[in-house]
Amino acid sequence: MHRQEDTAGCEARLCAEEAVAGRHEQILTEDGSVTLCVPELHEHYHSVHGAIQEARHIFLRAGMDDYLAARADAAGSTLPLHILEAGFGTGLNAYLTLLHAEEMQTPVCYHSLEKYPLQPEEVATLNYAEQTGRGNDPLFRALHEAAWEEDVEVTPLFRLHKHRCDFRETDFPPMFDLVFYDAFNPEAQPHLWTEEVFARFHQALLPGGKLVTYCVKGTVKRALRSVGFTLERLPGPPGKREMLRAGKKNSTFE
Repeated sequence: MHRQEDTAGCEARLCAEEAVAGRHEQILTEDGSVTLCVPELHEHYHSVHGAIQEARHIFLRAGMDDYLAARADAAGSTLPLHILEAGFGTGLNAYLTLLHAEEMQTPVCYHSLEKYPLQPEEVATLNYAEQTGRGNDPLFRALHEAAWEEDVEVTPLFRLHKHRCDFRETDFPPMFDLVFYDAFNPEAQPHLWTEEVFARFHQALLPGGKLVTYCVKGTVKRALRSVGFTLERLPGPPGKREMLRAGKKNSTFE
């Protein structure tokens, strides 16, 4: 059950969702990779200071690499890494995770939530494969073309399951090692940064699991703490001073 919204809040949420589902503008970021902009919200899918370098910093280094380093000292280090992403969006985080899984030879089961998938013509303009030195990589297209609501083996080391749903409908048992939380800014979509939503992601994590996000706003930190997360403020990617890593207590690595 969702908490009842007041009329103004409901109207604002619907307007924001209509904007996300509508027209996007393409922006070239400082590292040469592109991002998409939602003009009505003045929101970007990725940092204008560098889409690829932001994703690598937050989700690979502070998320995947940190978790794997801890797991290397514990039993079960050869088990698949289970990741839940909030916001498939351009597919950049999934693509970089796939490439990193191949590089590290680590099997990954990757679930991603998205209510408003991009149109094929928008996907065709994204230059992430080129900017990572992969040319016209069919694996990037495969991520976007993968069926929804199904487990799809993209490579022997990377399985993808895309869920077309609202984050507030997330209802997983504890099964994930990592959450990549990449929703639009709380000013644009505050309903995706509430205690109710974070409680669902806390539930989805295994003990010792981590949630990483770019957002360090006070309201977000309070919401995370209120549902049981412990917080670490870490150096952010270029253009952003800090980021957050939130942990579910009772780590199996402690």
